[in-house]
Amino acid sequence: MSDIQARMLLPSLIEDQVTKIWKSVLEMPDGHCDRTFFELQGQSISAMRIVARVEDELGVAMDFAVLFDDPDLPTFVAAVIEAARAAGRIGSDSTGG
Repeated sequence: MSDIQARMLLPSLIEDQVTKIWKSVLEMPDGHCDRTFFELQGQSISAMRIVARVEDELGVAMDFAVLFDDPDLPTFVAAVIEAARAAGRIGSDSTGG
């Protein structure tokens, strides 16, 4: 279990880590955060890789089918935060977020 998985998660940490995962797997150029999963050429294997990395790196289980709703990055980040909250993994963010 990683250090991140062992502790409560802050929404800001989730946002940062999910952004890194999304950009890496989808090879997203800077300035394209408004593009959706399919606009970035996301496919089934991409969805599985993203979800596997979210679980491995953050300890948050996600159903990869959420990516077939074609979210953009902010929408997917919100889904991961909600999944972490439902699992009781969200701590307090000092920014109030």
